[in-house]
Amino acid sequence: MVSGFRRSFSFPNRPTQPTEEKQKSVHHRSTSLPCLSRAIVSQLRDGIVGLVSWQSGARSSAWVCDGLRLLKGIHESLEDLLHLPQTRESLLSGARACLIENLLEEFLQFVDVYGSFQSLFLTLKEEHRAAQIDLRRRDDSNKIASCSKNLCKIAREIGKLRSNFNCVGKSLAAGAPDPEAVELIEAISDVIDVTASTSDAIFGGICNSSAFRGPKQSLRLSLKKKWRGEEGIKELSEVNLEMVNVESEEEVKMASKRMMEMEDRMVEIEICVDMARRSLINTRVSLLNVATQV
Repeated sequence: MVSGFRRSFSFPNRPTQPTEEKQKSVHHRSTSLPCLSRAIVSQLRDGIVGLVSWQSGARSSAWVCDGLRLLKGIHESLEDLLHLPQTRESLLSGARACLIENLLEEFLQFVDVYGSFQSLFLTLKEEHRAAQIDLRRRDDSNKIASCSKNLCKIAREIGKLRSNFNCVGKSLAAGAPDPEAVELIEAISDVIDVTASTSDAIFGGICNSSAFRGPKQSLRLSLKKKWRGEEGIKELSEVNLEMVNVESEEEVKMASKRMMEMEDRMVEIEICVDMARRSLINTRVSLLNVATQV
């Protein structure tokens, strides 16, 4: 078995049976497993519906954190589903032998993308903190403009991560699942799709926030929003360094206060990004355990 970040998983307690009955049932599979499987699939469906609904919400730091928490919950449910013997049998049997390999590739991509996202977001937060210091010192406008350009560059890199989701889910077409496995395959496919769309929304929201856009870029983006629906994160759009007059003590003081609040929100997002990434790692570890099971 492959080790990783694992959550405990408990089956419902069985009623106490006489010793003789226990001995007779040793070699029989628990009849509660099919019901448990359906319950987990139902839980997955509810989580997916919740995430689809979440995507239409007002974009704020709380919205980002809520989306990442919901994503974590969905992958925890999928991990539970992958622990069931009947799930393992369905993924490994007959014509679906190649399916598990395709799934491993899909989830490896998610883990890699979230690793890059976590690293970029940490760099964004550190660069934002450095910009705060420069602003409080009221350094020359060229230095502050340079900080702003660095923030914009990092945010653009986060936005580019969305291109990794162009082909996700297509590999699941291989394997031609038989009717008894259709519900399982559809559930996993839906998890992959909603993970991609949720991540796309979060990455887009961050890279389109006006704090990480030059004045001209912000103007162009405001026009695009009307037809693309791309909006920045509210708390990450309240201060644009290039528009702060460093000669004005009042402007600097107000901008510094907002940037401190913005950093607090970024710390909250960073924590949720780490939780979501760990849940993706756990899901892939569970898939790898299925693939390497004898």
